[in-house]
Amino acid sequence: MILLQDLVDEAQAGELISEEKTLSVIDLIFNGGTGSIVIISVLFVMLAVALYIYFERLLAIKAASQIDKNFMNQIRDHVMNGKLEAAKLLCAQTDSPVARLTEKGISRIGKPLDDINTAIENAGTLEVYKLEKNVNVLATVAGAGPMIGFLGTVIGMILAFHQMASSGGQAEMGALASGIYTAMTTTVAGLIVGIVAYMGYNHLVNRTDKVVHKMEANAVEFLDLLNEPV
Repeated sequence: MILLQDLVDEAQAGELISEEKTLSVIDLIFNGGTGSIVIISVLFVMLAVALYIYFERLLAIKAASQIDKNFMNQIRDHVMNGKLEAAKLLCAQTDSPVARLTEKGISRIGKPLDDINTAIENAGTLEVYKLEKNVNVLATVAGAGPMIGFLGTVIGMILAFHQMASSGGQAEMGALASGIYTAMTTTVAGLIVGIVAYMGYNHLVNRTDKVVHKMEANAVEFLDLLNEPV
């Protein structure tokens, strides 16, 4: 009977210890002191900005990559039949970088091919700039997030060692461990922000490169069309 009671007491003690060790994310943030709260708040804002830019750019790039497969065939028919105004109207009705580049080339028909090619390249540069709008912010967040997190950890370590020095080396280990533990949360938060922003940046760059490749392919096809014998 006594042995059974001891087992029950040990089980209850284990449950109590496990409950004490359980720490929610909110507690982890707000128990780290003012410095930890400020730094994690900054990182949270950076994460929100990174996610907003990622999804906004992803939708914009996805829309820019969509174009009717028969678009260039229709342009070819209009140009070969001398219906330049109809070709321009088709480009104006198609909201995509490829259509805008093609319209720029059509507007230069009659001039030397070098001039047409230059006009298309200049228009393409503007279109790429539009696609890459604010993407560099993701790269900045990817680099700055972990650094800000490490800054919070260093500050926490400095405060912990300052407490040890102020107490003449007699500071309680529990207090020091608590300070160091909460300081490390800023590193975790910074790494999470950096990883999310880095992955988002690389994905957007990859999607943008595909759109640029499609623009270049259609520009070459349009120039080849102008070189075809009438």
